[in-house]
Amino acid sequence: MKEYRLDELKYIHIYGRNSGIISPLTLFWTASGVEVKVKASELWVEVEADYDVYEPWISVLVDHSLISRQMVQKGRYWLPLFRSLDAETERVVRLSKDVQPMNNEPESYLKIYGFRIEGEFCPLEEKSMKIEFIGDSITSGEGTVGAKKELCWSSMIFGSVNHYASMTAEKLGADYRIVSQSGWGVLSSWDGNPGCSLPKYYEKVCGVAVAGENEKAGAGEDYDFSSWQPDAVVINLGTNDEAAFYQPAQYMDEMGVLFDQKMEMDGTYEVASLKRLENAMEDFIKKVRYYNPGAYIFWAYGMLGTPLKNTILEVIEKYREHTNDTRIKFVELMPATAETIGSREHPGIICHRQAAEILTEELKKIKKS
Repeated sequence: MKEYRLDELKYIHIYGRNSGIISPLTLFWTASGVEVKVKASELWVEVEADYDVYEPWISVLVDHSLISRQMVQKGRYWLPLFRSLDAETERVVRLSKDVQPMNNEPESYLKIYGFRIEGEFCPLEEKSMKIEFIGDSITSGEGTVGAKKELCWSSMIFGSVNHYASMTAEKLGADYRIVSQSGWGVLSSWDGNPGCSLPKYYEKVCGVAVAGENEKAGAGEDYDFSSWQPDAVVINLGTNDEAAFYQPAQYMDEMGVLFDQKMEMDGTYEVASLKRLENAMEDFIKKVRYYNPGAYIFWAYGMLGTPLKNTILEVIEKYREHTNDTRIKFVELMPATAETIGSREHPGIICHRQAAEILTEELKKIKKS
């Protein structure tokens, strides 16, 4: 068997944002990973991981079918991806990180060093398009693994395969990248923390995890948007921002003022609070457009209900009027039901599949244009 570092491979596809450091490659975001095509009887991958509480999980796919899923243990070692297969058949093999970056656990990281192979690497087909998905726990794949009764928050219940982004990309033959954090929003987290605002970290490679080995690997560096320009950006945010209206104020903003998204006595959103959220949404659209000038922008929303639907529609319309930018659209997704809910009271596999079907049809339109 021969060993190859990642930077020695001519044929390899890398998923997910990275700083350009390839050997070793640090996997930051959900669904980040590597893909190769091989004619081989056996294939291994060398990984390194560490964590305190939340261990990384990975999925392995052969010819786009899931063949294994496992918790990655601490240390540096070789993992078998497959063995005892005929060496004359070409197979596409992908390793996908199932877990989001754990921003509150600086010890958590996952690296890939290279492959050990009994066979050869082959050229990969070019992807048809590029899609960036931005979101919260839904886009981190929370709830796609585990029984419906499972309510514990752990690495186990995150997944990157039975996931609307991966399903959409698979249907379109697309490359894709995910930027997401469970519990976060456009303006604040579900419990009203304005520090947990995804737009504040959008310019960085992985600004939510900038300590330890992740920092050494370039997580805190400015992301080179020119290195990977998407054809479409799908924003799936708003669920946690809406939840913040029902939480008691407990966090200070950057100015040292108590941050409080309020409800009126009649159950409507306080005008000033809603305006603050609307401004944050419009500002984020502008930021996404600035860094992705040629992309179509889709604000997809609804897998856990649509209380902010009219707000998002108004923000998009206002943005269009101010900028004459017509390459932006609201896409309503189907809400999870008792039949389609997954673990952690989050959308399950069926709900993700429904979202993928809707988004695929929308993305097909721009693919043809």
